Amino acid sequence: MGRKKLEIKRIEDKSSRQVTFSKRRSGLIKKARELSILCDVEVALLVFSSRGRHYEFCSSNSLVDMLERYQNYMEEQSQSNAAEAQGCQSESGSRSYEELLQLVQRLTEEPDSEDQRVDDLVELEKDLTAALTQTRCRKTQLMMESVMTLQEQERLLKEEKELLQQEIAALTTQDGAGEEAVSSGKHPATLNLLW
Repeated sequence: MGRKKLEIKRIEDKSSRQVTFSKRRSGLIKKARELSILCDVEVALLVFSSRGRHYEFCSSNSLVDMLERYQNYMEEQSQSNAAEAQGCQSESGSRSYEELLQLVQRLTEEPDSEDQRVDDLVELEKDLTAALTQTRCRKTQLMMESVMTLQEQERLLKEEKELLQQEIAALTTQDGAGEEAVSSGKHPATLNLLW
């Protein structure tokens, strides 16, 4: 007897949603690790919770290195797609996003006509692919900047924590030395001045 199919929709109960997120995130990270080991591939996984916390898994040494590789790959793809699109575009030059949307709307709303030639559709497809690649590249860049900012914040917090621990250790050592002097019958130097 198998499990019943779960309808995929937003879980309304906040605590149930958090539990499901935690379990599924753990499962996703486990699957990414297994994929990395079994298939000898590099895997990077980045998850942002609804509260803004980020969770990451990276099979290689650094997530930042993998994101940089991905960004470089996307930039190369964007440049090659842009070069292809440039060669195939009409004399009007590159189209803006608004022009692309208007053209898509016009071509999809019109019934089949002589104006709607295969060449126009191929050109439109290339323009849309170039725009999509550019958008993905920008999104990746913003995500990478966000990860780098979070890692910098984490580094600063760790340094601050170490400084606070050192200060606590120093204060504990000073308090211990003062208590030891009082318990042995000797007064610290400052107390000698008062006597």
